[in-house]
Amino acid sequence: MLNDDYTPMEFVVYVLQRFFNMTNSQATAIMLNVHQRGVGVCGVYSYEVAEAKATQVMDHARQNEHPLQLQIEKE
Repeated sequence: MLNDDYTPMEFVVYVLQRFFNMTNSQATAIMLNVHQRGVGVCGVYSYEVAEAKATQVMDHARQNEHPLQLQIEKE
């Protein structure tokens, strides 16, 4: 997940909980990491699952008029 200056922190926490099945405290920790370091890991998945999750999250963000971006990287 990449940081931006427009997506609200609360929306990022919500996305991490909804799409990555995190608790509120886990999602908050990752959101703060993304906010402070510019990037954070949402999870480790097979390429197909990671691609699907990234697409779902970015589609949901666009529907809510947020520029949130996810990036898939091979480990």
